[in-house]
Amino acid sequence: MSALRTLLLLLLPLYPGPGPGPGSEAKVTRSCTETRQILGARGYSLSLLPPALISGEHLRICPQEYTCCSSEIEERLTWDTEATFRGLVEESGSFLVHTLAARHRTFDEVFREMLSSAEHSLALLFHRSYGRLYSQHTPLFSGLFSRLRDYYEKSGEGLDDALVDFWMQVLERIFPLLHPQYIFSPEYLFCLTRLASSADDSLKPFGDSPRRLRLQITRAMVAARAFIQGLKTGKDVVSEALKVPMSEGCRRAVMRLTGCPFCRGVPLLPPCRGFCLNVAHGCLSSQGLDPDWGAYLDGLLFLAEKIQGPFSFELAAQAIGVKISEGLMYLQENSVGVSTQVFQECGVPPKVMARSRRAPAPIEEMGRLWTSAAGVEEERPTTAAGNSLPRMVWELRERLGRVRGFWAGLPLAVCGDPRMAADITQEAAPCWTGTGRGRYLLPVVGDSLTEQLNNPELDMKTSNPDLQTRTRRLQLRSATIKMRAAALGRDLELEDWDEDASGSGEGQHYADDWMAGAAAVGPPARPPRPPGRKGGFIIRQNQGRSRAGGTSVGFHTQPILIFFLSALVLLGPR
Repeated sequence: MSALRTLLLLLLPLYPGPGPGPGSEAKVTRSCTETRQILGARGYSLSLLPPALISGEHLRICPQEYTCCSSEIEERLTWDTEATFRGLVEESGSFLVHTLAARHRTFDEVFREMLSSAEHSLALLFHRSYGRLYSQHTPLFSGLFSRLRDYYEKSGEGLDDALVDFWMQVLERIFPLLHPQYIFSPEYLFCLTRLASSADDSLKPFGDSPRRLRLQITRAMVAARAFIQGLKTGKDVVSEALKVPMSEGCRRAVMRLTGCPFCRGVPLLPPCRGFCLNVAHGCLSSQGLDPDWGAYLDGLLFLAEKIQGPFSFELAAQAIGVKISEGLMYLQENSVGVSTQVFQECGVPPKVMARSRRAPAPIEEMGRLWTSAAGVEEERPTTAAGNSLPRMVWELRERLGRVRGFWAGLPLAVCGDPRMAADITQEAAPCWTGTGRGRYLLPVVGDSLTEQLNNPELDMKTSNPDLQTRTRRLQLRSATIKMRAAALGRDLELEDWDEDASGSGEGQHYADDWMAGAAAVGPPARPPRPPGRKGGFIIRQNQGRSRAGGTSVGFHTQPILIFFLSALVLLGPR
């Protein structure tokens, strides 16, 4: 009997016995050593990290089982995991923001350089052709380029007026030089410019050059301005959209995903990939810009093709001098007919007394201008920086092609980081499921609103777009509408009832046919506006609109209607 008892005592340690419950198993198989080491290296106070597993009844987010986290540690981990998630989102979109910002800067610099180059070329050409005559009227030409820059940089108003006023000022200066034997009073010049700016085009002192210049430069400036504004709007909207406003439900889900493994004593156990995708889809689906993002890219690239093609800013800027020279040549060659019509309408001005008669102007110098300027329009100059528009547009298309599916792929990019989920090649290995080690068996849902209603990790309300997201989508949609209109030769900012003489509300529209040499379709003729004189320059009284600081206060019918309808769609009940 004693021998049997001795044998039983020897075999008893080898008997496995009954297994412990879940809590006791965690207590036996896990410790807080790894958690203390990793969090201590991150700057966490070891005094707040228990040396061994403690009861988790105080936890608010992680499972209330045995834990390595005090309340303070859980709260700090919640903030840190949120910061990590937000940082990954911004890092994933850094390429997109950088692309839009760099393209905006590059195109803007090139457009400005082209305008400056055109002004410089015109100055050299006219100085060589006209000499002292041009030098005396340099402010007239530099003023035109200043107003073109003002339109491009500051305000969408005044481009038509800038071109009309320029031609009227040129007429005021040149017409007296053609007739040095007469005295032209301010009242007579008033009659001259009123006749030249009448709606019926009864007097066309510069032929068709003003209309052709207006058509070419206006639609090129409208397209370039809308393109630059579109790039800037896209950059700003994307930059703001990447700054994810974390809801309370999203913060808790991210904490369960990447923070709770520390509290359970398994900091090296990666979260399950399906778990991460559900959390990422739930947090990001309401922040994305789809489907407006794809329409925005299409509008941007469509307008880019116009800028390097039929609405070429490069050719339009270089053609300014050519169109002006053509107008001056027309006035010189048809001076007899123009003068006869002016004298019939405004009367014959008094002659200069014999002693004080001015010396004839060097009109013969005009004949050299056309020869000098003949080849300018055919050139396709490259900027000093070595950038040509076709190459820049190709680069833009290539770069934007990479980010077309950015918002749909953002959850995958976030979960591709090893801090957020296990590698896709290790899906069969055990991972953190949100409660412990195992395999994630819950369904992985997509990012659509309908699918997000069944997201097992977040509540339904976290999937609805917030007001900021709706506002950003509306901004993106507005930029797309403007770019689409500019690609058709329309400037929505100029479309108001008071400006449109036809009363149709269709606004300014410029056709594509000037490159093909066909008769271009210009905007409807505006009613005559009697000019006033101030300091030797034409000051035009605007009909039906007022300007303050370059901003129109007219009622822009079509843009407001479009934005209002878009707002109803975005802000309406969901």
